[in-house]
Amino acid sequence: MLATADALATLLDAAHPIAGTESIPTLQALNRVLSADVTSPLDVPPMNTSSMDGYAVRSADFGAATEVRLPVSQRIPAGHAPQPLTPGSVARIFTGATVPPGADAIVMQEQAEVAGDEVTLLHRPQPGEWITAQGADIRSGSVILPAGTRLSPQALGLAASVGCAELEVRRRVKVAVFFTGDELTMPGEPLKPGAIYNSNRFTLHGLLDKLGCEVTDYGIVADRLDATRATLREAAQAHDLILTCGGVSVGEEDHVKPAVEAEGRLAMWQIAMKPGKPLAFGAVRRSSQSAATGATPGASGETFFIGLPGNPVSSFATFLLFVRPFILSLAGVHSVAPRALSLRADFTQAKADRRNEFLRARINPAGGLDLFPNQSSAVLTSTVWGDGLIDNPPNHAIAAGETVRFIPFSELLN
Repeated sequence: MLATADALATLLDAAHPIAGTESIPTLQALNRVLSADVTSPLDVPPMNTSSMDGYAVRSADFGAATEVRLPVSQRIPAGHAPQPLTPGSVARIFTGATVPPGADAIVMQEQAEVAGDEVTLLHRPQPGEWITAQGADIRSGSVILPAGTRLSPQALGLAASVGCAELEVRRRVKVAVFFTGDELTMPGEPLKPGAIYNSNRFTLHGLLDKLGCEVTDYGIVADRLDATRATLREAAQAHDLILTCGGVSVGEEDHVKPAVEAEGRLAMWQIAMKPGKPLAFGAVRRSSQSAATGATPGASGETFFIGLPGNPVSSFATFLLFVRPFILSLAGVHSVAPRALSLRADFTQAKADRRNEFLRARINPAGGLDLFPNQSSAVLTSTVWGDGLIDNPPNHAIAAGETVRFIPFSELLN
């Protein structure tokens, strides 16, 4: 069986960033991926500002004294241009306001006593005290967000802080999805004998929406070779990736494998992981008429294909560990590896597995990890109960108190 690291490396080697960019309003750019560096046209802050409510002073006006009584010559709210500070006076100033020329320190208001138009300063400041210098955060001409950055809310704020009303981003990754299995029924429909509700459709839609993909859903495709091939041909024309769930085994009713092989190329992998052993990766040929669709082929005239296992937890886990980084790489994101935590196991798992296990667990109030009692690949409850996955190496039993590698869902679902 193929190691998880080797399978991921193969996928990422094939995932070159898609072509096509657009300029969109910064307010609409959440989770989009920058296609060009964002360079600041100005210093931030663009002038020296006060970081406290207080009094702008000339430290030289203190002479040798530790306290001094001086008149207030002006009042400076934020957003107002000050006059130069008259020697021997102070300026009433507020947080974020521009420090007047000539002032070199701020005395905060808690260290001052006001009497009419004069103030007694009870603290002798050092030059620069409570002043945020021009350019302290950002220097004009510096790159504040490099190409390949996936834009978080704080990144949007950073771009706005230098005046960016629009951002150049890569277009959305176009993903076609369909599901196989005559046993699948949609919620709201009567559940016939032997049938199950199609939970994977809802899980995968949510995961793809989280990644900002443009999704075309072809629904449940009949368990027939001709129907599967026809859906693959149609999906290949206008998408970067075709994603299926179920039907990638070698049974008589599993038609995805022969359909993809007939319409393109396919590698079937048995991955040394639990849950989620079967995974298919390949590509489907495009017709000559598909050149104007805007999708970027994985190779000349091809659309990528990934086939996920049908068990709900297996599908969920393989998406997070393989499809998510693959899609982010297509989108041009530079860093796609989730950050892991080293946490204490507050449980014992005496039986080791020869595969790399991804165990559903959650953080308890003591800061350790509790294990969901049923780790079956059919128990979707574990993915809602848990906070993330324990990445347990092959042939490793877990003893209570040892440190394990934990990947939070917050890292895998963003």
